[in-house]
Amino acid sequence: MIIVTTDEIEGMSITRVHGIVMANSVRAKHLGKDLMAAFRNIAGGEIDEYSRLLAESREAAVQRMVDKAEAMGANAIVGTRFITAGIMGGASEILAYGTAVEAKESD
Repeated sequence: MIIVTTDEIEGMSITRVHGIVMANSVRAKHLGKDLMAAFRNIAGGEIDEYSRLLAESREAAVQRMVDKAEAMGANAIVGTRFITAGIMGGASEILAYGTAVEAKESD
């Protein structure tokens, strides 16, 4: 599956548009990780626990989006975007969306 943030894929032609695909992932913080993050917040620097949590959530959302695109018969997703939102204290959502298309090598 080709996934791009652009509206076109270099060297390829879009032969069919299947439509929008979107998927989300909501993750909650773990109490132990939250305590470690609080300590890091005091000391300063990157909060690795949260970075990993968001990375895992992003990967899950992308995989779900790919699964939906494949079910539609697409081999690529163009115009991919991400939105992150807080759902409630301690939980965040990542939404991935784009347009599922069929693309082939340009002649």
